[in-house]
Amino acid sequence: MEALFGAMGPETAPYDLRPPAVSPPMPGGPMVLEIGFGGGEHLAAQAQAHPQSRFIGVEPFLNGVGSCLRHIEESGVANVRLHQGDARDVIVRLPDASLDLCYILFPDPWPKLRHHKRRLIQADFLGELARVLKPGAEVRFATDWANYAAWTLEHFTRDARFAWTAECARDWREPWPGHVTTRYESKKLGDCAPIWLRFARC
Repeated sequence: MEALFGAMGPETAPYDLRPPAVSPPMPGGPMVLEIGFGGGEHLAAQAQAHPQSRFIGVEPFLNGVGSCLRHIEESGVANVRLHQGDARDVIVRLPDASLDLCYILFPDPWPKLRHHKRRLIQADFLGELARVLKPGAEVRFATDWANYAAWTLEHFTRDARFAWTAECARDWREPWPGHVTTRYESKKLGDCAPIWLRFARC
């Protein structure tokens, strides 16, 4: 664990609920952030598939954290740290250009117009996300709400620090290679088929 995440004291476990950047920047492989990991099935599967990468998962709900801990223990992965709370509290602690990849999978769509200000994807959030992403790093966003997909696409394409990577309709109609279906995704609670958006940090 020290080789992946740096020394965090004798109490360090395969997971740690403290904000992950309280300690100095951690040496090791690629750093991946998953915002709103839900039940944790995707996070644990990605950590298992990429043992040389370091994964930080953020989830506001305690039940989701508990579910993710179960997946972590069952899979035996040791390259994950968890934080229960707001992703913005974690991102502000991360060093500049420290992330290689960020997943935002099926975030709360806040579908009512008066609630759109509560959506995660906002101009100020993208500014802070751009700060912590390495040049060429990727943001992978998925939603099954058409309005939120349009909202997200508009915000990212307005920001010169990001480039939408799609070249044809298939690129947003089908998940990227290696995707693991999430519990929320399988419920099909949105108003459209999942839309898969990928943005590169310029």
